[in-house]
Amino acid sequence: MAPRAALLLAALALLLLLLLPAPACSAPAAAAATGVFQVRRKFPARADAGGGNISALRAHDGRRHGRLLATADIPLGGLGLPTDTGLYFTEIHLGTPPKRYYVQVDTGSDILWVNCISCDQCPRKSGLGLDLTLYDPKASSSGSTVWCDQGFCVATYGGKLPGCSDKVPCEYKVMYGDGSSTTGFFVTDALHFDQVTGDGQTQPGNGSVTFGCGAQQGGDLGSSNQALDGIIGFGQANTSVLSQLAAASKVKKIFAHCLDTIKGGGIFAIGNVVQPKVKTTPLIADMPHYNVNLKSIDVGGTTLQLPAHVFETGEKKGTIIDSGTTLTYLPELVFKEVMLAVFNKHQDIKFHDVQDFLCFQYSGSVDDGFPTINFHFEDDLALHVYPHEYFFANGNDVYCVGFQNGGSQSKDGKDIVLMGDLVLSNKLVVYDLENQVIGWTDYNCKC
Repeated sequence: MAPRAALLLAALALLLLLLLPAPACSAPAAAAATGVFQVRRKFPARADAGGGNISALRAHDGRRHGRLLATADIPLGGLGLPTDTGLYFTEIHLGTPPKRYYVQVDTGSDILWVNCISCDQCPRKSGLGLDLTLYDPKASSSGSTVWCDQGFCVATYGGKLPGCSDKVPCEYKVMYGDGSSTTGFFVTDALHFDQVTGDGQTQPGNGSVTFGCGAQQGGDLGSSNQALDGIIGFGQANTSVLSQLAAASKVKKIFAHCLDTIKGGGIFAIGNVVQPKVKTTPLIADMPHYNVNLKSIDVGGTTLQLPAHVFETGEKKGTIIDSGTTLTYLPELVFKEVMLAVFNKHQDIKFHDVQDFLCFQYSGSVDDGFPTINFHFEDDLALHVYPHEYFFANGNDVYCVGFQNGGSQSKDGKDIVLMGDLVLSNKLVVYDLENQVIGWTDYNCKC
């Protein structure tokens, strides 16, 4: 396999299977290798977006928030729905002999799970044009069932499950606020990958991971519309693939993503990022998501005068970084102040609604005509959001605002700043779970 510019992300020596061809880039390869896998986006978020497409963005985020803010009935964190919770999917290989599975990539989920051969309601076809595969534990010579009295199960549930006896599988069941559900049992099997050598070439490798075998799916999980084989979660819990590999001393508990929302792709990387260097801000402890301390917001260099309570962190308030959400949601007061500042020099613009999005006609370059919005976080980390990132095209010379008024979206989320993948695009975002920090820097994610 030829070296890729994505290898700039550096240093684990674990390369999960790349799904898309890499575009030509002029950036030099790093001396240290990394584990990366390339992802597809289910639908482009901006370029030539039509009315149906922006409707899909809103519908996606609505379902996402229903699960993001809901409580699961077991302590696995928020499991994601492959058809509409996350936007990015990739290809992995499991078992011996290895078989291919398409899985959603989601920073809000804590386990890897795939649909199981024993599932009656699992989709066999996908509207995404993908060939789906059901995992069969008995067809893999390296696969084994995780029993309820084994360490993984006991640690996951904080003790033995009620009714646990010899040779009873370790089960999981998650119910969501929208009525969807996933039920199954845990298995351990080989995850296959390409190990990167020092010269950018690869050699086969594998590691043992424990993941869910989905035996019954309820609600939208049984739909074939945008079905995938499962989901790979990059949450913080010990059940995640990243946590398992880190516990086995194969990787550092660090991952990164670089997302291109225009063409609909990007990369996720596992392991320490050697270059480029990124500044970081602390993750807030004991929170189920990637919560951070937002300190202030400026528009075009002028700091907005906002009351201190809008930046407070707690239950149903604070700031969450979530690549599984498309748009960015701001509390009503913050949204109104940001919009007033953004359009301060364009008071002659006439607005119109497109499926509840605020849209307008503009013939020039939005980057030349509108200000950059800067979100300032603890430890002097700033997120620079350029006009082409907070606006998205919706036809010829028509732009819509990618920020949304959170006060009109959901009762539980009205006081939350939720930053989605539009403002995270073309940035290398690093989640350092060993040091409990997150950071980012501007980066060309087409490479």
